[in-house]
Amino acid sequence: MQILEEFDIKPNDLHLYDLAFTHSSYANENGKKESYERLEYLGDAVFDLIISEVLYNKYPDLNEGQLTRKRANYVCKKAHYTYAMELGLDKYLKLSVKEQLSSREKDSIVSDIFESFLGALYLDQGLEKTKTFVSKAILPHIINNDTFFYDHKTKLKQLCDRRVYDIKYELIEEFGEPHNKLFTMAAIINGKEYGTGTGGSKKEAEQKAAKMVLRDLGMI
Repeated sequence: MQILEEFDIKPNDLHLYDLAFTHSSYANENGKKESYERLEYLGDAVFDLIISEVLYNKYPDLNEGQLTRKRANYVCKKAHYTYAMELGLDKYLKLSVKEQLSSREKDSIVSDIFESFLGALYLDQGLEKTKTFVSKAILPHIINNDTFFYDHKTKLKQLCDRRVYDIKYELIEEFGEPHNKLFTMAAIINGKEYGTGTGGSKKEAEQKAAKMVLRDLGMI
């Protein structure tokens, strides 16, 4: 596997890396019992820990909330997709030839395999070597202060707090197949709807609703 050679990773268990790129559709089609989902779960937690430590050391003057917001920029779906594409992880992905996916679903899967690859790397090589990999592959984005995620909800909340307005989000609509759900959320300020947004998760839809409100206010 070329990526292992590029980062001088000598695998102890190649099966873990093979599993990291096995989508559930491919597993079902080929009679395999496992897909990358458990490794994705583990890799998500490992990456969260590593980035938290990096930011904790890099920004000693930031408080908990500020660090949390910075971390959200580097652990979001868009960021994971970017890392995966830069590393060429998409080349190893195993999908069913029959699987019909939207571009949004494909992008989501590519971001998933970044996490599953980290999960495999952690189990195979341990935490310190996983940190080394992340340092080489991801740290340049942190040094450059690259932006992947705009926290429109926090910006709008701060504005409402200053003006002593009450803000909440309500689900307006939920539609689509179970594996491809879309949600429409509304930003409700002092009981009045000010903006809506649609996304693949409620959180994404809320961010889009907040963005609409801020745009209408001329703040972005």
